Amino acid sequence: MSILQGLKILDFSSMLPGAFATMMFADYGADIIHIESSKRVDMMRIMPPYDHERESFIHQHLNRSKKSISLDLKTPEAIDIVKSLIHEYDIVIEGFRPGVMQRLGLDYDTLKCENPKLIYCSITGYGQTGPYRDRPGHDNNFLSIAGVLDHSRLKDKKPVPMGIQMADIAGGAMHAAVGVLAAALHREKTGQGKYIDVSMVDAVFTMNALYGTTYLTSGHLAQAEEEILNGGTFYDYYKTKDGRYFSVGSLEPHFRKLLCEALDIPELIQSTFNDSTYTQKRFKEAVKDAFLTKTFDEWLEVFNEDFHGCVEPVLTFKDSCEHPQLAARNMIVEIPDREGNVQKQIGAAIKFDQEEPTYKFVGAKLGEHNTEILEGLGYSNEEIEALKKKGVLQ
Repeated sequence: MSILQGLKILDFSSMLPGAFATMMFADYGADIIHIESSKRVDMMRIMPPYDHERESFIHQHLNRSKKSISLDLKTPEAIDIVKSLIHEYDIVIEGFRPGVMQRLGLDYDTLKCENPKLIYCSITGYGQTGPYRDRPGHDNNFLSIAGVLDHSRLKDKKPVPMGIQMADIAGGAMHAAVGVLAAALHREKTGQGKYIDVSMVDAVFTMNALYGTTYLTSGHLAQAEEEILNGGTFYDYYKTKDGRYFSVGSLEPHFRKLLCEALDIPELIQSTFNDSTYTQKRFKEAVKDAFLTKTFDEWLEVFNEDFHGCVEPVLTFKDSCEHPQLAARNMIVEIPDREGNVQKQIGAAIKFDQEEPTYKFVGAKLGEHNTEILEGLGYSNEEIEALKKKGVLQ
């Protein structure tokens, strides 16, 4: 039995935060129905690269193990189908702007009349309240408003567009997952459902746990490349002779000692414990110069598996896929596709003892499970065909 078996979720999302959240639930055994529409483009469905049937591999990853039903939510018949589903699928996750689900007649207050135990999670950029509630935005906008990017850059340089979506995933998806699980525990104890309002800006704002706290308590405002962990010390990234990089995080004294010995700068071991600005800059320059004396591969031999001083190579994603640590943790998995083959995907991160993630199939085609889901609700073949002809099923 999978650890989340028994959780049944209706996923109305069409962007990354909701898709990632429900993928995590599906990986651990929850039953997910993805409610979609051919008239409302799911960005995850149209992002390249594609398979030979023009299906997005990104969609097939993020929507693995989820059933798909395609409904025109502007028709009363589609609303009736949703209301029937929530008697069993009693968790809703949606990512529309505030007010959209209410206009459709699918808001929390309406649906909880159908099922008082309903758990309903809305993921938006700015939340359901406040002057920015209706404002559109994307990951970089949310990071900007949350005060993250200004001190997360090099001095006199612009912020760098990141290769991962921090606000969408760490902010939206992860906080939604925690909120839904907390509400499910509350429901288990009390029998009562809950509404959950997840703002990606709020979530990312809380991640200012170090420098945000410093400002609120002491008034010190973090500056670019001047703090302990943003490049103001030797905790940084260093270029090798052939233009690749290593990360150095050897903050503790015993790690600094190992670093100095590996870089062949033992004369600086004692001075590294002096935290004056001058000493920190001098030590950082020495580390920088040392890394430039060897190639990436040569430093790999120095900072091998026997080195325990918090220095690691900056890998390409290809390198990461081949790394023995990630292989040992089963972070690349094979998911069945529709043709009897398998597709390599990124695996689930949380490990439970005596439990394995559930990877059923790659993301479904639009409306692939229309008939199966409606038959489960008691619809006859004639009724299903009538809904198709009327455009309720898309």
